[in-house]
Parts: sequence; C-alpha cells; structure tokens
Amino acid sequence: MYGLIWLTDLKTKLSRTDLLIMLTSALCHDLDHPGYNNVYQINAQTDLALRYNDISPLENHHCAVAFSIICKPDCNILKNVTSEQYKQIRAGMIKSVKKINTLNYMARHNEILNRFRAIQPTFDFTNKEHKEVIMVKVSDISNEARPMSVAEPWLDCLLQEFFNQSDTEKLRGLPVTPFMDRDKVSKPSSQTNFIRFVLLPLFTELTKLFPCLEVNRDWLLSSDRYKAVSNSTDQKTEEAAWTSSQTSSLLQLFVQLTNFTFGFYYGSDLDD
Repeated sequence: MYGLIWLTDLKTKLSRTDLLIMLTSALCHDLDHPGYNNVYQINAQTDLALRYNDISPLENHHCAVAFSIICKPDCNILKNVTSEQYKQIRAGMIKSVKKINTLNYMARHNEILNRFRAIQPTFDFTNKEHKEVIMVKVSDISNEARPMSVAEPWLDCLLQEFFNQSDTEKLRGLPVTPFMDRDKVSKPSSQTNFIRFVLLPLFTELTKLFPCLEVNRDWLLSSDRYKAVSNSTDQKTEEAAWTSSQTSSLLQLFVQLTNFTFGFYYGSDLDD
C-alpha cells in the first residue's frame, strides 16, 4: 500500500485523512481471521455469524478487533485527532474493510471493474463516485505482485486454508465451496484462472489511469501461457507450466508492485 501511494503519486491526489484510512485499513482488514470465510461462518452458524446477524461477520470482527487495539493507550494512533476526525476515520476504515466482503465475490469484483471502465476516460479524483470506484481494492488480491519466492509460500498457505475449510464442510454436511475443494482444485489451475479472470483485467484498467504502471507488452502476451495452463487437464503439464511461469514476463507488471502489503482504497467521505 505504501509503495503504491508513492508510485502512483496518490499522496498529491488524496487527502491526508484518506491516506491514513488506506494505510490503517490495509493493516487491519484481516485481523484475527479464523481461517473460514463468511460463507462457512453463516452456514455453520458460528459465534461470529450469530453476533453480527449474518451480515459481514468476518469484516465486522476485523473492525472490532482493530478498534479494540487502537483504543489501548500504547496503541492509540488516533489519540491526537479531533472527535470529528476520529468519527470520519473510523467510518472510513469500517467502510473500507467491509467492502472486502467475500460473499458474492466475483459479482462484486465485476461490478467494480465495470464501473471503473465506464468512468476511467473522465476519471476525476475530486468526484465522489469516481473515488469510490478506484478506492476499493487492488493489491488485496495481488499476491502475484510479489516475487515468486515470496508469493508461492503464501499461496500454499492460502490453499491449505481453503482445503481445510472444504474438509470441514464435508465433515459437517455443509455445502462445499467449489474453489476450495481439494478434490477439484489444483494450485496451477486456481492461480491461472485467478490471474486471467481477476488480476489481469483489474491491472489492465489500472494502468490506463496510472501509466507509470505500464511495462512492455510481453506481460499481456504471456497471459496466453496462463490460458493454456488453465485449460490443461494433465496435472503434470499444469505443474510444469506453473514452474515455467515463475519467470514469465507477465510478472513484470506485478513486480513493479512488489512490497505492497495490501491495497484497497475507499475514501472516508463516501456514501453507503
């Protein structure tokens, strides 16, 4: 997040309050994550789902934990702001984190992408509606922005978390989340589809607004390699292609964003 702010010069385009909200929300958006997503929380009728009435149970929990920490005297980074500023920052952080709700993820993602495409030619950072679109999430979904030596161990952890959830769902007789089913999902297929359908479209549009993120066309052309892998039914072929893709020029775009811990933007003054 810090890197993206400087690389795209957002520090001159957004208010200091918005920048603070972006950074703190990035740090707090997955606090005390239990390893099971909102779908599981609701289907399993967990304590979090009951506490928050099935409404964004994880995101509400992350926010509650974040502010329980911020309220501690030795952690209170907001102790010198005014009461009005505190309300604005708190509202902005809550809104930011809740926008990462994983329920109906692809529908939300496509809605954001389509809205961004529509306004991109006349994008205005002073326009509330425009700011709402660009200030949702970017690097929260871009583990691939990091070098493969960093990204792959995190991917392994994520897949294990997914598999643990699907195993528990099967054990408890709950609906099984398809993209978490270890019997149906492989590491290559999950990531090639993620890059092809989620990451590439978003970053392609982002480079139109921030030309500084542009690199040579090799990264676009090399996406064909990911398409080929995603269509493969041969596990060995998939694994070989995954290994090959570690040095793919597609990652050149994302390497520019290396060291971005997270990245989702949402202004503090936006309407619900």
